[in-house]
Amino acid sequence: MLRRRPFLHALGAGTLLPALLAPSPARALPPRTLVFPRDHGAHPDLRTEWWYVTGHAADAGGRGFGFQLTFFRSRIDEARPLASRFAARQLLFAHAAITDLAGGRLWHDQRIARAGFGVAQAAEDDTRVHLRDWDLARQPDGRYTARLPGAEFGLDLRFAPTQPLLLQGRQGLSRKGPQETQASYYYSLPQLAAEGQLALQGRRHAVRGTAWLDHEWSEEVLHPEALGWDWVGMNLADGSALTAFQLRRADGSALWTGGSFRDASGRTTIFENGQARFTPGRRWGSASSNARYPVEWTLDTPAGRFGVRALLDAQELDGRGSTGSVYWEGVSDLLDANGRPVGRGYLEMTGYAARLRL
Repeated sequence: MLRRRPFLHALGAGTLLPALLAPSPARALPPRTLVFPRDHGAHPDLRTEWWYVTGHAADAGGRGFGFQLTFFRSRIDEARPLASRFAARQLLFAHAAITDLAGGRLWHDQRIARAGFGVAQAAEDDTRVHLRDWDLARQPDGRYTARLPGAEFGLDLRFAPTQPLLLQGRQGLSRKGPQETQASYYYSLPQLAAEGQLALQGRRHAVRGTAWLDHEWSEEVLHPEALGWDWVGMNLADGSALTAFQLRRADGSALWTGGSFRDASGRTTIFENGQARFTPGRRWGSASSNARYPVEWTLDTPAGRFGVRALLDAQELDGRGSTGSVYWEGVSDLLDANGRPVGRGYLEMTGYAARLRL
C-alpha cells in the first residue's frame, strides 16, 4: 500500500540517508477528481509515491514465474530549501524480483539514487520513471513497458490494459487509518495482459501471463500504532479483481482495513473499515530475518470468504540497501471457500521483521 500496494513500501530506519528523512507534519488529503494522463505521473509535492506491478506468467513449456517491480519516490523535506543543484530533494528507489516456481527460488535486486542528472527521474505528465538502467513507462496507446536488466535476472515486459481503471477508496481517495491524514490517492489496473521475456542466469524465457498495477501517492499512511500491513491484489479467473488490506498493530489486531471487489460485469464494491478480516494460518520462518510470516490466510470480505496461499514460502525481500525495510512479497493463489483455486496474484506483508517506518 500506499503499494501497493495497499500502500507505502517505503523508508525504514535502515535507509541510507536517515538524517534526511525526518518528516514534516502531514496534512489531510482533500477529495479530488483524478485526471489522466496527468495522474499517471509523479506528484513530487507529496511525500511518498510508488508505481507497483506484480504478476504471474509461464513460458511455452509451462514453467511458471511470479514477478514484481516497484518504483518509489520520496520527497526529502530537509533538502527543499537548499540552493545547491546537487541537493537530494527527491530520492528514487526501485525493487524487482522474479519467483522461479519450478526452481523454488526468489531472485531480487534493488536500486537507489537521487533524482536528476539523467540518473533517475519520475515524469509528472505521465508514467515515465527510470533509475539508471531500470525503467517503467506508459505508452501513448495505454500499454506499459518495463525494462529491468540485471546480472543474474532481468525483466523485459509489456502490459496491456483489458479493463478500465479501478479507483480505490472513495473515487481514488483511500483511507489508511483512523485519522484523516492517513490516506492516499490510489488506483489500480487489474487484469493486465502481460507478455515479454524474463531472464534467469543467462537463459531467456518468452512468457505470457496476467499482471496488476497499483499507483499510490500520499503525505502520510501509517498511524503511530501501526506496525505494518498485509495486502493482497488478486486477478480472478473469471475477470474479477480483489483488493484487500489491513494495517496491523503489534498484537496482530487490525487497526484499519479496506479494499475492493470488482466483478466480471464491472460492478465495484468498496470495502469500508472493518469489512475485510484477515485470519492468519500456517507460518513460515525466515532464517535471514527471524521473522515469521503467515503464508496462508483466511480472508473474509463483503464479496465472500477466500483463502490465500503462497506458491513458495521463501519470498522475503531484503530492502535494507535502499528503502531500509525487510518484507515478504510473493505470488500466491486465491482459493474459494471450498479450497479451490479461483485466482492468482500477490500477497504483501510488512512489519514482521521490524516495525515499518515511513
